[in-house]
Amino acid sequence: MNPSALLHWEDFPVGTVMEMGGATVTRDEIVAFARQFDPQPFHLDEEAARHSLFGGLAASGWHTAALAMRMWCDGVLSRAASNGSPGVEKLRWLKPVRPGDTLRLRIRVVEARPMASKPHLGLMRSEWTVVNQAEEPVMTLDGWGILRRRGAG
Repeated sequence: MNPSALLHWEDFPVGTVMEMGGATVTRDEIVAFARQFDPQPFHLDEEAARHSLFGGLAASGWHTAALAMRMWCDGVLSRAASNGSPGVEKLRWLKPVRPGDTLRLRIRVVEARPMASKPHLGLMRSEWTVVNQAEEPVMTLDGWGILRRRGAG
């Protein structure tokens, strides 16, 4: 991609709202993710899940977070001058994600400032909300991103 076509810190002013995604979660994906990363019975086995707090098979919260990150990468980061992230301040799983749910991601920029120690970079704090097909929030995240500033080389 042409570096001048990349999105930079200046392209994400406070108040910017972005929507992306449309990932439908399958039973097989839930189980495969759980087998590899979060092998708890309510993510792996429908019978065990029925007897759990969830009352049925539910995706790992980490699976939901990974799907949100993929939506963010596909929707924005793949065409942005990203320099990573210093971290996440808050992550909440609000509602179970079930087989057949279709997830979308909404991101709202709530803070943006140049980095004092590295003026060629800018910090962006954003609030993420992952919603299902019924517009119910299933996950929220408050985190930071680092982007190159326009003209910074």
